[in-house]
Amino acid sequence: MSSGAPRGQGQEIRLSRGASLSDFADKINANPGSLVQEMFNLGEMVTATQSVSDDTLLLLGEHLGFNVQIVSPEDEDRELLAQFNIDLDAEVAEDRLVSRSPVVTVMGHVDHGKTKLLDAIRKTNVVAGEAGGITQHIGAYQVHYEHNDEERAITFLDTPGHEAFTAMRARGAQVTDIVILVVAADDGVMPQTVEALNHAKAAEVPIVVAVNKVDKPDANPEKVRQQLADYGLLAEEYGGDTMFVNVAAKPGTGIDELLEAVLLTADASLELTAPVDGAAQGAVVESHLDKGRGAVATVLVQKGTLRAGDSIVAGGAHGRVRAMLDENGNQVAEALPARPVLVLGLTSVPGAGDTFLAGEDDRTVRQIAEQRQARRRAASFANSRTKATLETLMEQLKEGEKTSLTLVIKGDSSGSVEALEDALFKIEIPDEIQLKVIHRGVGAITESDVNLASASSEATATIIGFNVRASNKVKEMADRANVEIRYYSVIYQAIEEIEAALKGLLKPEYEEVELGTAEIREVFRSSKIGLIAGCLVRTGLIRRNAKARILRDGTVVAENVTISSLRRFKDDATEVREGFECGLTLSGFGTPQVGDVIETFEMREKPRA
Repeated sequence: MSSGAPRGQGQEIRLSRGASLSDFADKINANPGSLVQEMFNLGEMVTATQSVSDDTLLLLGEHLGFNVQIVSPEDEDRELLAQFNIDLDAEVAEDRLVSRSPVVTVMGHVDHGKTKLLDAIRKTNVVAGEAGGITQHIGAYQVHYEHNDEERAITFLDTPGHEAFTAMRARGAQVTDIVILVVAADDGVMPQTVEALNHAKAAEVPIVVAVNKVDKPDANPEKVRQQLADYGLLAEEYGGDTMFVNVAAKPGTGIDELLEAVLLTADASLELTAPVDGAAQGAVVESHLDKGRGAVATVLVQKGTLRAGDSIVAGGAHGRVRAMLDENGNQVAEALPARPVLVLGLTSVPGAGDTFLAGEDDRTVRQIAEQRQARRRAASFANSRTKATLETLMEQLKEGEKTSLTLVIKGDSSGSVEALEDALFKIEIPDEIQLKVIHRGVGAITESDVNLASASSEATATIIGFNVRASNKVKEMADRANVEIRYYSVIYQAIEEIEAALKGLLKPEYEEVELGTAEIREVFRSSKIGLIAGCLVRTGLIRRNAKARILRDGTVVAENVTISSLRRFKDDATEVREGFECGLTLSGFGTPQVGDVIETFEMREKPRA
């Protein structure tokens, strides 16, 4: 080998996502330059300080004889927190545990009445505030219900039903204790019902089935029970262990029975306890940027007690809890385990599903947030980078020939932005066009978004505003910069229009369509015109100015021939059909012979699938 990189004997090396060759070199006491040389020998050009992908690190490790272990994001975070003496998985003494209320996630197919069911439970109208009657955010609410002469609290998470929100719905299953699977009695089990069921099973949580819309004339609750039995959910009345409750959300039928079933399931299957003392820990359920209040996050406390004034870190965001609000907008002084609250005071918008924890002071949480941000940046940079291999260098030079649709996505909440981006990248598009998202963010469309869109290297980017708008000043700036801003409030519409735009970028595809064939029966010489072929049209038709090829004994002897003139007897003709004779001249072919076959065709644009 030309380089002096050390060789390992199967030693294990732990590297974080997005590590550089310098990080690798530090672990094995090598010169980073020698690793750059090794990568060059392997056919990849990488600088010493550049974040590289997991695959590249594994490839280099295997080449040098080291067993490279890529630290998972969860382990990475644990190691980071351990530096600050924080252990999220520390055992809690029995005497510190107190019982807590169950956290229930409502799941099911779109339009099966999940939000109306929550309306009936909460006696409020959430649907009226949702675009198109489709839930587009995760909402968290706590309700109180009297059970066995004792008032019990139940926390509900309302996850969106549209398939594009799969990632958000999966998160709902991760923080939940019980899933209420809503199935419409007049519709039965649908694809998203199965999808929601799989998320619940993956989270290993008990399921209570709410058979909704039983008040409709064509309702068939028994059919739902039979269908779900095929997926492993057997009703108690059939000898199984899943509670099925018939409900009708609009008239409010069966709501008490459903809440009873939730509490009975919680008491029978789960020991719901959590420590109330100590620093608060939990999950961010949803977050958005509020014009008046700044970054706002709905958090679900899972351990400890969150109090106003606490310093907290949530993902890469940090801050001090300026105020906490419940689902009705009332101020809350403290939040115990299983309590969802709206937190004000964060410096930036955390991601939906991020873990949050209260730290000792502002300095600690800021350092944790900054290190998390740096690691995420390195990981995303490494994964988004296309590898510059020697073989693909020429291909990369040709990348400029590809057509790309570049987007800036802004939304009212991090969950919506993530779900929309996820759905857009699932659109099936051919290789010759690309979809690029150069920026995503939460909040109104700003001047910096327009500047970024207009300065995009490929082409001017389009700004997508999902439930957010641009001010008049920003609109004027976008008009001057020729940046298009499109607004959406329903996710399907955004997906459909962007899919249509992507297909519109495709260069038209043409296919050859045969028009007809003619056999040359005689060749005449004219002093004015030259050689004239007397033909009999065998199939289809022969059209003037059509493209043609000449076949002689089954072999193509001339391509790119044009039928320059066409006559029937002494009259000019536009086309001559099968079975008729004609005379024609050929431009691009000067030696027609008796017996040659003229095959005419035209190129037609092929519709894109």
